[in-house]
Amino acid sequence: MCGIIGYVGNGEAAEFLMQGLTCLEYRGYDSAGIAVFDGRDLRIEKAVGRLDCLKEKLQGNTPAGHIGIGHTRWATHGAPSDLNAHPHADCTNSFAVVHNGIIENYLSIKEELLAKGHHFKSETDTEVLVHLLEDVYKGNFEVAVREVLRRVEGSYAMVFISKKDPDTLICSKQDNPMVIGLGEGENFIASDIPAIITKTRRTYIINDGEMAVVKKDSVWVFNKSGEPVTKKVLEVNWDAEAAEKGGYEHFMLKEIHEQPKAVRDTLTGHIASDNSSVILNELGWTAEYVNSFAKVYIVACGTAYHAALVGKYYIERLARISVEVDIASEFRYRQPIINDNTLIIVVSQSGETIDTMAALKEAKRLGGKTLAVTNVVGSSIAREADQVIYTCAGPEIAVASTKAYTTQLIVMALLGAYMAGLRKTVAPEMMQSLLGNLKKIPEGIETALQQEKEIKEFAKKYSTKEDLFYIGRALDYYVALEGSLKLKEISYIHAEAYAAGELKHGTLALITNEVPVVALATQKSVYEKTLSNIKEVKAREAVVIGIGLQGDKELQHYADHVIFIPETEELLAPLLAVVPLQLLAYYSAVARNCDVDKPRNLAKSVTVE
Repeated sequence: MCGIIGYVGNGEAAEFLMQGLTCLEYRGYDSAGIAVFDGRDLRIEKAVGRLDCLKEKLQGNTPAGHIGIGHTRWATHGAPSDLNAHPHADCTNSFAVVHNGIIENYLSIKEELLAKGHHFKSETDTEVLVHLLEDVYKGNFEVAVREVLRRVEGSYAMVFISKKDPDTLICSKQDNPMVIGLGEGENFIASDIPAIITKTRRTYIINDGEMAVVKKDSVWVFNKSGEPVTKKVLEVNWDAEAAEKGGYEHFMLKEIHEQPKAVRDTLTGHIASDNSSVILNELGWTAEYVNSFAKVYIVACGTAYHAALVGKYYIERLARISVEVDIASEFRYRQPIINDNTLIIVVSQSGETIDTMAALKEAKRLGGKTLAVTNVVGSSIAREADQVIYTCAGPEIAVASTKAYTTQLIVMALLGAYMAGLRKTVAPEMMQSLLGNLKKIPEGIETALQQEKEIKEFAKKYSTKEDLFYIGRALDYYVALEGSLKLKEISYIHAEAYAAGELKHGTLALITNEVPVVALATQKSVYEKTLSNIKEVKAREAVVIGIGLQGDKELQHYADHVIFIPETEELLAPLLAVVPLQLLAYYSAVARNCDVDKPRNLAKSVTVE
């Protein structure tokens, strides 16, 4: 997720671009850049690091001009660097582009363009867009951009500028946000409303597949067939702070709702079109390599640790390799048994978690093979590990992790299925079913989010309690751990998660009519046993909120309230079951007037031991 900005008008483009990027920096902050047509050439200035680095570079050296584009980057392809920062230009510096998303077929296009003599400066997939534009340009900017859009595959929001047509910006989007702000003698393009709200509240929201030709006095929008589209003007009535959060009250709620897109982006390009196999070109493992693993460790902290527990289940169930999960802060102190037949997977949203980094270094010292799962390109853990798989959650601003967790689960599912495919431990028809259902998870999360109003009422009703328990069996237990963590870290309600089968070994002593119990019952293989555990807590007068699969009529007989998630494969249920738990935690915190995005005593990235 990156921030995109564009301006054409009578004012100074660079001034507006920098203001807009400041409002969009929450979307990405590892590098930034602008391109302005100064009357003769496209002047491109960019810098790695936060936006302040670019501001410092431009002091006393700001390009003058009335049309330009800008970008603040969250790296997904190529490490953060000056060269990989946007905008990117073609060989002749006649065109430039800023882009948010993933170009899936960039490699085949790049190879074609290299053969024609094009020279690439960066490691990004984005740069192919501007070289392809240069290649197909025959004197008509609009026609050339349309040809680029016809050729590329993937998700994107992009804006092109050309010194050959210096009064025009052209933009398009697919699965990534884009808005056009309408002014008087000037118009604006942005990936989010915050960047333009100080200039105008009249906007066009661009839909997937549409292309807009933007000049200072006109905006024309076309569909994929090149036919004009009549757009309705959306009047924005948010204040600037609300706009930064996309109209949501808190970043956490915004990020909960961003999960379908984050999951979709993380899945992009990783499942064969016929659902027969997982594609992880970033690993390039062979059957011989995977079969050499005598043991797998997954090491992480906090929410990532809960994702690791689900990952253990996936790899053991699918690939039939023994997996051990460790809390990173404990891992190196117990002298783990590691050799060159051991794979150590470290999971960290930020890629900077110090305990996880220490565990990674210890694993490497002992001769293990290392793989990082992280959300931040070029982070310390990504650089240290032998190999890395990136989640595509985009920046996560709220301290309490939501979309980072679900994308970590996606990577764990992909990795388990990938290893199983190489080891041939899953029948082809079962693999096809699993991967087909995995592709449906974004839609399933969208459906789960539709019960938000009902969950809000539960949260309001029970937020006055000081204790709350979560129970579940098998994968449901691991999700219960995450639900419990979410509730206590942002609402400050004491919450504990228990393996439901352990209730009778002591925990039942704590159950009273003052202790609500959230019971997860999505695992069909242990469903009857879970129902028995629910009956046990009901017999002690607990109020039970059940989480079940759509169509489960039996659960309603035993739980006081039931939140249903879409039916899916048992292995994939955690990806959907966690959504109502996130919402329950969020609305409980709101009801208790807590600082949701910045809970007390906590930080987003733990960089001290």
